Amino acid sequence: MKGLSVILSAAGLAAGLVLTAPAMAQAPKGAPAAPASPQLKQGSPAAIAAAKELLTMKNAPAMYANAVPNLVEQTKNTLLQSNLNLQKDLNEVAVIVAKNLAGREREILDGMAQIYTNEFTEQELKDLVTFYKTPLGQKLLSAEPRAIQFSMSYMNQWAQVFAETINGQFRAEMKKRGKDI
Repeated sequence: MKGLSVILSAAGLAAGLVLTAPAMAQAPKGAPAAPASPQLKQGSPAAIAAAKELLTMKNAPAMYANAVPNLVEQTKNTLLQSNLNLQKDLNEVAVIVAKNLAGREREILDGMAQIYTNEFTEQELKDLVTFYKTPLGQKLLSAEPRAIQFSMSYMNQWAQVFAETINGQFRAEMKKRGKDI
């Protein structure tokens, strides 16, 4: 298991892809494009290289490895909803489109590296790479996913218990008003 941040980032990326792909597939022709992300300053080649190394160490490429085929499938399914009679053709075209766009997910690493160069200096990125190569950094990479998983489980359990406390307080306050809920 590599970095919990990878798991969380993967979940965020997956959610983003799930939420945006159908919207993009259904956008009418000539409709304005979605607003662009904030403009990023171009990082130096050394900073970009360090960011890519850092992201690779954190196993970031695993979180978007299937982005192209997943988006092709989502788009096909969206198109299929309003074109049921074209299922055979859409299934065949999906294979062609996936083949034509294979490898484009590598663009995600470039974009993520650019984001990292906007958040960290070149030296900070190099220091992070150096840290992750240490025994403690390696331990963090391997132990962090479990720690995050257990933390998320703890937070969910806490929220369930706390929700009961909140519910009890609502009921008590409503009872004071003569309303049993």
